[in-house]
Amino acid sequence: DSSDSDESVYSGLEEEESSSEDEIEEQEPTSEDGSESDDAEDKKTNNNKEIALRQQKLNKRNDKLSRRKGTKQAKANINEAGPSVEKVPDEYDFDSSDEEDVRNTIGNIPVEWYNEYPHIGYNIEGQKLIKPKKKDEIDEVLSRADDPNYWRTVKDKLTGQDVTLTEEDIATIKKVKGQGYPTGVGDPYEPWVDFFTYEKMIHPVTNRPEHKRSFVPSRWEKLKVGRLVHAMKMGWIKPRPPKTDDDEQPNYYNLWSNEDQSEISKRFQHHIPAPKLALPGHAESYNPPPEYLFTEEEELAWKEKEPEDRRQNFIPQKFSCLRHVPAYSRFINERFERCLDLYLCPRQRKMRMNVDLEDLLPKLPKPKDLQPFPTVQAILYEGHTGLVRCISVDNTGQWLASGCDDKSIKIWEVSTGRCMKTYKTEHIVKSIAWNPNGSFCLLAAVLEKSVILLNPHVGDKLISTNTDNMLAAFRPDDTTTSKKSSVSWSAYEDEQFDIGFRLQVTHQKECSQVTWHGKGDYFSTVVPQGDSQSVFIHQLSRRRSQIPFSKSKGLVQCVTFHPTKPFFYVATQRYIRVYNLVKQELLKKLFSNCKWVSSLAIHPGGDNLLIGSYDCKLSWFDLDLSSKPYQTLRHHKKAIRQVRFHRTYPLFASAADDGSIIVCHGMVYSDMLQNPLIVPVKILRGHSLTNNLGVLDCTF
Repeated sequence: DSSDSDESVYSGLEEEESSSEDEIEEQEPTSEDGSESDDAEDKKTNNNKEIALRQQKLNKRNDKLSRRKGTKQAKANINEAGPSVEKVPDEYDFDSSDEEDVRNTIGNIPVEWYNEYPHIGYNIEGQKLIKPKKKDEIDEVLSRADDPNYWRTVKDKLTGQDVTLTEEDIATIKKVKGQGYPTGVGDPYEPWVDFFTYEKMIHPVTNRPEHKRSFVPSRWEKLKVGRLVHAMKMGWIKPRPPKTDDDEQPNYYNLWSNEDQSEISKRFQHHIPAPKLALPGHAESYNPPPEYLFTEEEELAWKEKEPEDRRQNFIPQKFSCLRHVPAYSRFINERFERCLDLYLCPRQRKMRMNVDLEDLLPKLPKPKDLQPFPTVQAILYEGHTGLVRCISVDNTGQWLASGCDDKSIKIWEVSTGRCMKTYKTEHIVKSIAWNPNGSFCLLAAVLEKSVILLNPHVGDKLISTNTDNMLAAFRPDDTTTSKKSSVSWSAYEDEQFDIGFRLQVTHQKECSQVTWHGKGDYFSTVVPQGDSQSVFIHQLSRRRSQIPFSKSKGLVQCVTFHPTKPFFYVATQRYIRVYNLVKQELLKKLFSNCKWVSSLAIHPGGDNLLIGSYDCKLSWFDLDLSSKPYQTLRHHKKAIRQVRFHRTYPLFASAADDGSIIVCHGMVYSDMLQNPLIVPVKILRGHSLTNNLGVLDCTF
């Protein structure tokens, strides 16, 4: 019996162990006395060694005994459990490669390509993988409330199914979000200890002496060296040639070149390819459309022309099918002409200019750096029932006057939009202008053939009183009244005078514009159909009118005075003429490059001019630079009706029939060497169109 044998062996070991311990105890008192001899000490040392060896053998046998008992117990448990014990799974049943573990085998392509299909890919057997049913918003809310693993559920793009992340996946994500390593590598920045250099040692780490053969020359190496020396003497082994500078440079090879291709000569390097033949068009088809076929007249005209004057060198023909098409009779001729072109015609390589597009555009500042300028609608002045033809702001900037097709003139307060006064007129108001002199409160308006002057009695009462006193102080001159003139002056009385009407200047034909001189004593009117009497200059203090031009040099559109100098600007249909009123001579003639000038404005500095035209062009003239436009803007889509300069800010605006107003920044520098800076900053829209008419007037 194995159990008996084990017990007997174990009992024998116990007896040996106990006897050895008794011997040790018996020997210990002798060692304490200190009277033993050297032989006794050697004997004690040998006994200790024997005891240690016996203890090791005892431990080994105990381990064997415990393993045997465990094996017997396991066999007993197997017999009791019976055949229901689970079989240990084979490791090869679950072994798979990376590609076999993937269900969707579409590869690394965008999944969005399958958005229009009911399947999402193919499995390893080539069968379609049907997309799973998508959750609606209700299912999403229910799963968010009921599913405890909703927060760790993600969607697999390849299969379209929901995958729940494990604890290991979540831990890895947290490590990555915390800027750590995905795997547990510990502290990546722990201090490194150099075991061999950080501490200076007295003795070497290994003090093993060198082997004897390391000091004795090798016999086999001696024989090999001898053979090599003999081969070199006989010339069998030659030394390598010394390297030159060319050999030291790296050699680069063209991977895509043919191995048998020779080096390209200089002639082929500068080869200019011949131009390719034009591709055939619809006319060369065997069944061309009917519009490409010649009529009898066209065919006769084609035959009468010279070959070099013909648009095409063949007559289009139509066949029912391709097999009915005969051989081309001019094939050899065309091939011969092509060969002549390749052989005799010289070729030239066209050098293209590589220009950066940003260099062609001017360097303009940003509009936000050029503020202030109008950007939004602030006040709406309501009250007119027809088209508002003209507006004007007085020199204080407090009052606004407007003329309308409803035969009325209204005075508005600019800051509040309140209508202060309304004047009913007999005709449509075409033009209106305030007197620029701050000492007078006077308004001029054009009504067909007459120009009326009003004192609206707004603002300072003292100024209004001074205006009436100035008009009442006039005494007619005998020499002036005796002369015949095409213009008549008349004063209002009674009820009209009480309302505010003061003077009326009547012309023989209809007027279109009125403008004031800077000092406020002179104003000019334009009569487009007056021929030689198209322009009048009126003096308010003496109530007399004069015609500055005896001959008509075109259809006058508008006029204006220079702000500081005695210059007079007259804009005809295509030209602008500058006159000196003191010397009575023509100073300059400006070419507008427009078909029809519509409006004119002079810069407050007097050295720059702005014109608008009915052909959608806005031209800026620098009078010191040239007689042609310095810059032309084509921002509007329809006719430009009015252009204006701001009195103090470097701004100008243009109004057009497209219902928009374009505000531009126009900076004029005092340095004569620097050109004006023009930058469009804002487009004001929102105006309604009436009878194809947009914005008729604008002012600052």
